[in-house]
Parts: sequence; C-alpha cells; structure tokens
Amino acid sequence: MTLPAPNLDDRRFQDLVDDAKRLVALRCPEWSDHNVSDPGVTLIETFAFMTDELFYRLNRVPDKLYIAFLDLIGTTLYPPAAATTDVVLWLSAPRKETVVVPDRTEVGTPRTEQTESIVFQTTAELSIPPRELTVIGSRSGDAEPYVRGATLGDDTLDTFAAKPKIGDEFLLGLDDQAAGLAISLRLDCAVRGVGVNPLDPPIVWEAWTAAGWVGCDLVADGTGGLNRPGDVVVIVPGGHVASVIGDERAGWLRCRLVEREEGVPTYTASPLVRAASAVTVGGVAHAVHARTVDDEILGLSEGVPGQTFPLQEHPVVDDGEPLVVEVASGSGWEPWTEVDSFAGSDQDAREVTVDRARGTVTFPPAVRERDGSLRRYGAVPPKGAPLRVPQYRVGGGRRGNVAAGALSVLRSTVPFVSSAVNRAAARDGTDGETIDEAKLRGPLALRTRDRAVTLEDYEQLAKRAAPGIARANAVALTGKGEQLGVRLLVVPTVAVGPGGRAAFADLIPAEETLAAIAEDLDARRPAGTRLAIEPPDYQGVTVVAKLAAKPRVAVESLREEAQAALYRHFDPVRGGADGTGWPFGRPVLAGEVYSVLQSLAGTEIVDEVLLFAADPVTGKRGEPVQRIDLAPNSLVFSFEHRVRVTAGV
Repeated sequence: MTLPAPNLDDRRFQDLVDDAKRLVALRCPEWSDHNVSDPGVTLIETFAFMTDELFYRLNRVPDKLYIAFLDLIGTTLYPPAAATTDVVLWLSAPRKETVVVPDRTEVGTPRTEQTESIVFQTTAELSIPPRELTVIGSRSGDAEPYVRGATLGDDTLDTFAAKPKIGDEFLLGLDDQAAGLAISLRLDCAVRGVGVNPLDPPIVWEAWTAAGWVGCDLVADGTGGLNRPGDVVVIVPGGHVASVIGDERAGWLRCRLVEREEGVPTYTASPLVRAASAVTVGGVAHAVHARTVDDEILGLSEGVPGQTFPLQEHPVVDDGEPLVVEVASGSGWEPWTEVDSFAGSDQDAREVTVDRARGTVTFPPAVRERDGSLRRYGAVPPKGAPLRVPQYRVGGGRRGNVAAGALSVLRSTVPFVSSAVNRAAARDGTDGETIDEAKLRGPLALRTRDRAVTLEDYEQLAKRAAPGIARANAVALTGKGEQLGVRLLVVPTVAVGPGGRAAFADLIPAEETLAAIAEDLDARRPAGTRLAIEPPDYQGVTVVAKLAAKPRVAVESLREEAQAALYRHFDPVRGGADGTGWPFGRPVLAGEVYSVLQSLAGTEIVDEVLLFAADPVTGKRGEPVQRIDLAPNSLVFSFEHRVRVTAGV
C-alpha cells in the first residue's frame, strides 16, 4: 500500500495555459491571436509544461519535510486555550471574621465510571469578609430618598410609593462595599404587595458601582417578590463601591420596580417590610481549566547560544502572562522573560521563546554575519548555571466548556466553605492545533506576513489573537466616510447545556476577548482603515414538529433525541450540514428539518414541521412559515424547539 501523496497545488497543464491566456487578455489586449500556431502561445505552453513538472515534484514532498518547512518559517502549533468561569464558594454558615480561600482551590465536575472529573483552579486568593445591613430606605421618582437605620423596631417601611409606579426603589445599605460577595438579605415582608406573580415579580436587584447601577445575579428570592418573610440571595457585581445616598454612606443595593411585557401584572399596593438584615454567605472567584506546576528544574546551562530545554509537562496554557525562566547567579535568581521572537533583540537581553504546544524553552541564538562576525540575539546563561521555571500552567481544551452548574464538587478542603458552583457556563476553551490545521495555516501566515490587508487576513489574525473564539468572519463595510471599513464578526466557543442547548448569553463574546483582538489588529491594519469588532446578528428560530415513532420505540427518548438533534443542527458553532457551524446568511428551510428528524433511528414519519422566527432577546416569535431568510451577516440561533411524538402501533 503506497503512502498518500499531498496535493499542494492541484493545477495541471491546461489550467496553467488557460490562466495565462486570461492574463494576456487582461494585461495585453492587443494580443488577440491565441491559437496554438502563435509563437507566444507556444512559449506559454512550454512554461506551463515546465511548471506542471515542478508541481508534480512538489506534490511528492512528504509530510515530514512539509512540517520542516513550516518550522523554517516559524509556524508552530497553537496550544490549547483554557476555559474560564466564575465560581461561587458558599460558606457553611455566616462568619463574623473574614474567610480566606487560598489560590489554586480546585473545583470540578462529578466523577463517574465513564468520565473523569473536569477540574478548574482559582487564579487568586479570595477574601470573604462579613457584611451587615446598616441603613434602609426607599425612593420614588425624582423625590429625595428616605433613608433610616436598618433596625426598624416596631416601625414598618413601605418599599415603594403608596401607589407603586415604574422606577420606585427599595434601598438597602451595607456597612461597606461587597464586590463579588454573595449576600443574603433576610426580609420580614407582610402580604401586601399583591397583584404580581410571586414566581416572576416585576422587580430587579441592582448594586451601585463606579459605572452606575449594575444588575446583581439573583440566586434565590424566598419572599415571592417582597410578599412574605424570606431570604433574598444576590451576588454583588465586582465593581460595587460605597457611596452616599440621603447623607448616608454605605455599599448600596436596591430593588427596583420595572416594566414587563404587556399583560404581566404589577403591584397594586406597596410591599411592607417589618424587619431587614444582611449577612455574607459566599464569594466569587475566577477559575481556569488548568493545573499549576511550580518550581520545575530545567537543567544546567551549557554556556552556548540557542539552547533548548524540554518542560516536564505540556501543552502549556497561555494564561495572558509571559512565562519566566530563572537563571541562578551569584546574586540569586535572574528572570528571563518570554518573547515571541528574538528578531531585533539586544545582545544582552535576557529573553527566551516558548513552544507551548511541545513544551520547550529556547534561549537566544547566535547568527554568523556575512563579514564572518557572530551576532548574538540575546544573552547566554553561564555554563553550569542551574535553570528553573517558577510557575506555569498546563491543561486547557474544549472539554473545559462546561455548562452552568456543572462545577459542583469542591475538591480542595477550605475551612468554613461547604460547596462551590459555577453560575455561568465556562467559555473560551479550545483544543490544541493539529498538524493538518497547521499545514493549512502555514501558507496563510506566510502570505499575510502579520499584516491585515484582505478580509481573510483579518479572520486569520483574529483567531491568533484570541484562540478561544470559535469563528471569525470579516465583511467589507460599504458606503461613504465612516461607513467604509471592515466589520469583524466574532463567535465565541460556547458550552452545551442539557439537551444540547446553548444559552444565548454565551454567544456574545466577552469584552476582554474583543479588546484583545482589537489591540492586536490595531497595529496590523492599514492606516485609516476603520475596524468594527462585534458579535454577529443572531436570528432566533423555533421549530414545532410532530413525529410518529416506530413500534417499540420509547416516546420520551425519541422526543429528547429529536430536540437535541434540532439544537445541534441550528447551532452557530457546531451546526450546519458539516457540523462546523451554521453558514453566515444561509436561510432556514422546513425541508431540512424534515431531513434531520427523519434521519433519527426511532422516527417512523414526520407528520408536521412549522418554523417560527424568534427574537432571542425579547422572546417574541412570528407567524409559522416554511422559510426564514437571514441577512448576509447573520447567524441562526436555536431559541426553543418543541417536538411532539406519538407512539407507534
């Protein structure tokens, strides 16, 4: 069996001749005789024959040499990117002293017989200080706020105006800022705020930050919308600061009456509070899907340029901080910092390059110039000097994109901390680049030369700047003046929840990701080119289908399988016919829904399929149709699918 030969250039003799004739017609229109008898055409065919022979030899280059060529142009494999998320560490009980959660506290998914636990580590030490409620009050419209001490005694407090209206505020002041803390507000409310759905009251909880009022993450509302005694647990946003309201300085929280969609009932009377208090019940820590390796000894320096040392573990995760190598000297350990390239480095620069995919550290080389002199591109560690890496992280990969609530096992023992959970899905985890992917990227990198000129260049460089993104699509902005430029549409990697469904909020890239791409492309785009980096426009789609199951097929299992297939097919990242993401601008047809559902093993017949266009933000859907057209720069998003399955006979 012969080894498969690569096809680096699929053009053949006649293709080259036809291309040359087209260029002749474009560049030299006076040359009109393209017959084989023309001497110029004879020359074209001669050069095409010679080029065809070169292509034949080029396509015999084995993969090993191709990879060597990639090394010569500096193309190295991209390492995996680690998924990140915020985890809430819950206290076993409120404490009167600050609880300290150490750095690298491990939180993981439950381990089963079939799957290993996916482990995350916190990236910084977390302090969970106690907080208490000191002041309480209310404000309606533009009136001055009414603020008083939190101890009400025999008094009571109307949270809103006597006749509540949109914008009324119930104010609660903590003794200090509570950024990133989980606060439990114990409220003794009378049954007076009638007229609302206690499971979905028209109120929001917010905290005062340097940027204004920002929404809190509401964990639980045991008061039914301020209608009965209970606890309200909120997670305060990270930018929470102390401020002054009504001459009282405190870390302010508020409950605000908001307007819901038409038909949702609101309060007919103001809720009444008879007592209020607050305690700290947890804190939020940032976690990464990686493991930290400390104080690894690389070996002893040989005192020559270009030394390379392997790390014990790889791939090395790029956590945003350069890797540091320390070299022992008479005065202690001297740091050598990671750089992308030695080009232009001073001969005394203490720098190294790191191949994170292979896990190797390379010290500066020396290059012999034309005049015979030896130029060093950095300092050389003294011979016999010990080398060590104080810290680096390994891990990462797409499997770290876990759904919200998946990280539920506290693997590290922390005093006074009972449990942990991720309230939001982990994101931006990607697998390392394969050799086949690098073989495709190599020629593109050689063509772009780190400059964004064509639309494909913007896409290629964006993926390099933020490996955690799943897709990038650059389109030209047409128009005049400021409307000209490039629009770069970025789709992040997303976690798939139960049933194969992805949350719409996870499809919006993080501000840090967009900022990293903008910073990298700003130095590479042509001067004067306007660049807009943003998520694509998403078109929500709801499928309502009716199936008949084959005999002896479980109806509920088929229904779950059908819904999962629809969520997977209409997915911006893993959907479409080839499973690489729904194509930009491609319409949604009812016919392909029939195909997806009919391909399921338990489906006997697909009775009916209806498509509904849905707004993923408001949730409103349109009339049933058989085709949903998308704008050229839009992507489909599965809003909600409903499948009804009848049992087979």
